[in-house]
Amino acid sequence: MRPDCCRRTTLWLSRAMSVLTLEPRPAGKRWLVAGLGNPGLPGTRHSVGLAVLGHLARRLGVADTWARDRRCAADLAVASLEDAQLVLLRPRRLMNASGRSVARAVSLYVKWGQLRAPPHESRESGQRPLGRWAVTRATISLCQAELFGLTAEEVYLVHDELDKPLGKVALKLGGSARGHNGVRSCISCLNSHAMPRLRIGIGRPAHPDTVQAHVLGSFSAAEQELLPLLLERATDMLLDHIRERSQRPSLGPDLSEFLPP
Repeated sequence: MRPDCCRRTTLWLSRAMSVLTLEPRPAGKRWLVAGLGNPGLPGTRHSVGLAVLGHLARRLGVADTWARDRRCAADLAVASLEDAQLVLLRPRRLMNASGRSVARAVSLYVKWGQLRAPPHESRESGQRPLGRWAVTRATISLCQAELFGLTAEEVYLVHDELDKPLGKVALKLGGSARGHNGVRSCISCLNSHAMPRLRIGIGRPAHPDTVQAHVLGSFSAAEQELLPLLLERATDMLLDHIRERSQRPSLGPDLSEFLPP
């Protein structure tokens, strides 16, 4: 491995470990919350899921900790909720491809148990000294374990909902996409319909020909006055549901093997 490649890999690993502070958690104690929207169009009705996620990050005190992860093309923040851990995700892809970011975050990993401070290079083990770390071939391969150890049922999707009036918020536990392209992308990429969805009503216009313009348009001045209360209610509903699920007994796998020894 060339020295410049070593430096790049060292930097990549250090950023990965600084961005994601993972602690051992049994199943049902870690949740991923993905806000769906178009990253280049904040303030639009279609991006209200991103607005909810921003409000959630502020409520949890992690609004200043967002970090870009190029591997899953998303911004990530990690927050604590009592004894549970929330991984907040804002895809950087457009709505119709957002499922790729969500699925990548669920399945991507750095297998922390493969990182050791090497006394010397060992060709038999396949390790090479890399600054203060040794990186095995298994560590470089990003397909052998899960970073967050999550199932589809532990991934929340927050998105706009045409069939609910503005101000209405509802939780839907799995099911079809109901015509929402962002949810459809997540279902396809995760190969599951089981993700809970927090549906934020934006209202359906009277004329079908104006649906696209309505969805991609910005909230009106009157609607913007309702947004603070809407974001607050949506955040309350989401956190209450996660708290309730986190308190249920679970016999999931031990995830400590993915963390530093």
